[in-house]
Amino acid sequence: MKKVSQSTESSSGRDENSESESDTEEKLKAHSQRLVSVQSMLQQTGKYRTLERDLMELQERKLFEYFIVVALHKTKAGVPYLPEVTQQFPLKLERSFKFMRETEDQLKVIPQFCFPDAKDWAPVDNFPSETFSFVLTGEDGSRRFGYCRRLLPSGKGRRLPEVYCIVSRLGCFDLFSKILDEVEKRRAISPALVQPFMRGIMEAPFPAPGRTITVKNFLPGSGTEVIELCRPSDSRLEHVDFECLFSSLSLRLLLKVFASLLLERRVIFTADKLSTLSQCCHAVVALLYPFTWQHTYIPVLPPSMLDIVCTPTPFIVGLLSSSLPRLKELPIEEVLVVDLGNSRFLRQLDDEESILPHKLQAALEHVLDKRKELACDKGDLSNDSNSLSTVVSEAFVRFFVEIVGHYSLFLGGTEREDDSREPFRKAMTSKSLRRFLEVFMETQMFTGFIQERELRRQGLKGLFEVRAQEYLDSLPGSEARGVNKFLKGLGNKMKFLSKK
Repeated sequence: MKKVSQSTESSSGRDENSESESDTEEKLKAHSQRLVSVQSMLQQTGKYRTLERDLMELQERKLFEYFIVVALHKTKAGVPYLPEVTQQFPLKLERSFKFMRETEDQLKVIPQFCFPDAKDWAPVDNFPSETFSFVLTGEDGSRRFGYCRRLLPSGKGRRLPEVYCIVSRLGCFDLFSKILDEVEKRRAISPALVQPFMRGIMEAPFPAPGRTITVKNFLPGSGTEVIELCRPSDSRLEHVDFECLFSSLSLRLLLKVFASLLLERRVIFTADKLSTLSQCCHAVVALLYPFTWQHTYIPVLPPSMLDIVCTPTPFIVGLLSSSLPRLKELPIEEVLVVDLGNSRFLRQLDDEESILPHKLQAALEHVLDKRKELACDKGDLSNDSNSLSTVVSEAFVRFFVEIVGHYSLFLGGTEREDDSREPFRKAMTSKSLRRFLEVFMETQMFTGFIQERELRRQGLKGLFEVRAQEYLDSLPGSEARGVNKFLKGLGNKMKFLSKK
């Protein structure tokens, strides 16, 4: 890795602070356009989420809120199938009026998320079950996850699939996949076994991070089964499949998408499969940690809601490829359209290559290119996917540490927030980093990040806070007072990746 870092530095040419006049003029023009674009976007968008709201929500959570079964039906011959809820548990929603009204609204649209491809279906003899997920955003910005298992009911002859869907505020894909495995097993024996099982799950205590709960349930032919459900201590990556993202996009394209999201642009992903769409959208949002996407986020958008992509505000949207002809007819501007099936952009703004600081982008690209080797070096042979996720996550965390790792030096002073922003930006020695920060600091992601850390200054520290503090501790005294040390070498900067 040290050899790679040396070649990275030597190939980068002149120092980033020395640029020709033509280069400087062109970059300044593009930079000014980005700054105006982000500032105008900020005026159009509303609130952002904070940790405080998340903590309040946690206090009233159950493992899931409701469980439904969605099937396809026809109102008359010759028209496409329509999805509808055929079962719901619990039947009565014993909560506040606002919750009931919002849930009733969600129950009307959930069938479309379960079958965004309803019009393409016809009865089939066999169909391998598939798992996917979607996200619902409430009026207050809160998010609920829909975990779905689409399967073919047992029987003979041609028939239509149905979807078993669990709606929860908890982002834990593997945990709910395990529950859906048990649902599918019981459904194969008798549909009557599903609801008692889900009642047992709902009555189980909400698990704290890292804790395991046990659920006892009677299964004909097997007696009483004890099912263990573990909530990971860090569920930030638990529902993320980074390799799906890497197999769908080249590294160069992925970093262009990443750069576009950092400037809170409008991004549409397209794919043939629901699982690919939901996995890639979840993965790309996870790359933004420690920042949180504050805007519209719909990993699988039903065709009936396609007009959402005409909104002038930022969004991340996933579309089945069958919706592309309709998409081309809509009046959308300044949007990045990413074809996951063919690793290409269908539409772009053409400046994506120049958004990120060059040296950091090159370093990040090298680490991601070596991700499998680094995952093996970590020595976790028992779970290769977890090792890979850790390596990828750590690489992007390091990227953000290089850019904003010194944020804590500018928190909590007597100055107003606006007064500390410019010293924070000018603490960077690199021109390209200062330019990038000037635009990035205008985003809602950055504003939400700073406000959240102001709220929890004495609270628990996440991975980013730990890495940022390690970084500050490693700097000489003068630099720790606010001058960010720029990338010296990939091997040195990414040394945490080789720790076992």
